[in-house]
Amino acid sequence: QVRLVESGGGSVQAGGSLRLSCAASGLIFSGTDMGWFRQAPGKEREFVASIRWSGDGTFYADSVKGRFTISRDNFKNTLYLQMNSLKTEDTAVYFCSNHERTRWVNWGPGTQVTVSS
Repeated sequence: QVRLVESGGGSVQAGGSLRLSCAASGLIFSGTDMGWFRQAPGKEREFVASIRWSGDGTFYADSVKGRFTISRDNFKNTLYLQMNSLKTEDTAVYFCSNHERTRWVNWGPGTQVTVSS
């Protein structure tokens, strides 16, 4: 079965950086498009970034473009999200997911990111 486990969250001041990781197992990671989502308190889960299976196509929400970078290591079955110039509005639980056919299928438990002013 597919297992996704996020890590790397924490508390940081505005302007700081964090690097999230997502360890994947139970799937052909090197052939799977992956993505990051986030959910802030009282809000719906929203798309943050995604990356093609080959790593050569990345997509970002406008709110994080230029500050966040999604990447992957297909040898380590790991997805990353480098977050720079963090803002208080980036505070959320961050999730990774795998994309199959037309939908995002599996989700990890998430990792909390808290940005203080």
